[in-house]
Amino acid sequence: MPQPLMPKATAVWLVDNTTLTFDQIAEFVGMHPLEISGIADGEVAVGIKGFDPIANNQLTREEIERCEQDGKRRLNLKPRISTPEPKKKAPRYTPLSKRQDRPAAIAWLVRNHPELADSQISKLLGTTKATIQAIRDKTHWNSANIQPVDPVALGLCRQVDLDAAVGKAAARKAKEAAANGEPVSEEPGLMSTEESLAPEPVAATVKGAFEGLESFDVDAARSRPPATEEAAADAAAALFGDDAPVAEAEDEEKDAPVDAEAFFNLPEGGATKDGEPESDKP
Repeated sequence: MPQPLMPKATAVWLVDNTTLTFDQIAEFVGMHPLEISGIADGEVAVGIKGFDPIANNQLTREEIERCEQDGKRRLNLKPRISTPEPKKKAPRYTPLSKRQDRPAAIAWLVRNHPELADSQISKLLGTTKATIQAIRDKTHWNSANIQPVDPVALGLCRQVDLDAAVGKAAARKAKEAAANGEPVSEEPGLMSTEESLAPEPVAATVKGAFEGLESFDVDAARSRPPATEEAAADAAAALFGDDAPVAEAEDEEKDAPVDAEAFFNLPEGGATKDGEPESDKP
């Protein structure tokens, strides 16, 4: 049977504050009934201060009252709630085959997400702050050959973890800007991998292509009178300058006056009935 903490001090408190029998107290604290009798007589545990089992969450008041009503009942120790010790978070493990890709992932995060702190990058990729600083300052021993690559594509972190880190960094940056009285820039949120790979909707493309154009009033265009030839010529001159197209010859001939007598001039010698000239007579 489990025993309470500080059994002798607990027995002193039970003798002084309850009407439990010596046998009940002795069985609860794991002592002999004669020792409990000596505590009651002041011969045992002299100078020991009582230890309250109720305040220390070992007994309940209801349990003591239940046993006080019946001397044959036994006290039951309150079950202890074992709280698991907090686990220490181990450093992120990166497989050996992927450790050579970490500089490329660090360079990608430094270039595309400068708001991320070194501690966040270190937590995402399992690297050290010294390596991150070396890549920022371009003092890394292999800086000339480092090509930025998305860490999610390399398998060094998950998209969910990257989104969460970027969101925290953006919130911290906005908070600092608000504290300094600077305007907060509204930057678009980070899209997920599915959203970034999905094709752009056709409606959004058409809307973006025609964004900013004024609306075209069809009724006003229909009611507008047709342009005159002078207005068309002025518009052509304003548009083409000296290179304005010249009117075709047909239009000039159309506007020229018609000579009616030219149609009735017959060739010399007259004409036959059919309109052909007569042949010379012998």
